[in-house]
Amino acid sequence: MEKKDIKILLVDDEPDILEIVGYNLSAEGYKVFTAENGVEGVKKAKKEKPHLIILDVMMPEMDGIEACEQIRVIPELKDAVITFLTARGEDYSQVAGFEAGADDYITKPIKPKVLVSKVKALLRRYKEEEKQENVVKIGNLTIDRDEYKIILKGKEIILPRKEFELLSLLTSKPGKVFKREEILDKVWGNEVVVGGRTIDVHIRKLREKIGDDSFKTVKGVGYKFVN
Repeated sequence: MEKKDIKILLVDDEPDILEIVGYNLSAEGYKVFTAENGVEGVKKAKKEKPHLIILDVMMPEMDGIEACEQIRVIPELKDAVITFLTARGEDYSQVAGFEAGADDYITKPIKPKVLVSKVKALLRRYKEEEKQENVVKIGNLTIDRDEYKIILKGKEIILPRKEFELLSLLTSKPGKVFKREEILDKVWGNEVVVGGRTIDVHIRKLREKIGDDSFKTVKGVGYKFVN
């Protein structure tokens, strides 16, 4: 996919950020759309179907967390990469962002050139045509990697993209302990820097949806899926 075909949605209530960041991303050749609040951001996401969405956390009318949650349940946007813009030291925002379905976060203030590099790294994780064409069945759980579909005991479950990829990785070899470094590399990519608690948040969400007994923590090492 060429840069001119890649759509980026920038949602922030600060005009300066929209102008500066939007200009730098457009100068790189991306097709950039902007919105000034969460409500407008969700509407524009539905309309434009961007590949990458950059959401500010603190915004009027609807904050970035709620906007992310609403975007994540839109089927056409299940593969979109979502990253948050957070003020330095807002750890609570980072955790809430991952729980809402975000893939990463960017700490403000950030230099335009650094942001562009970050965006390039995030877009490398966009796998539009890399879905594996196979179906995995483990007990009452069916994972359709071609359609990004999970069926548990006959009921379909919708998972955010990163939760799906994490589950898909762990179930690829049931019983194997996947080290945290390997999980970060294969699910998030070593070019994207995320906090260590990122995996823990996603595992907790999977336990709530799939079942607590299906996942085992190996302290100091990583996680494994248990049949």
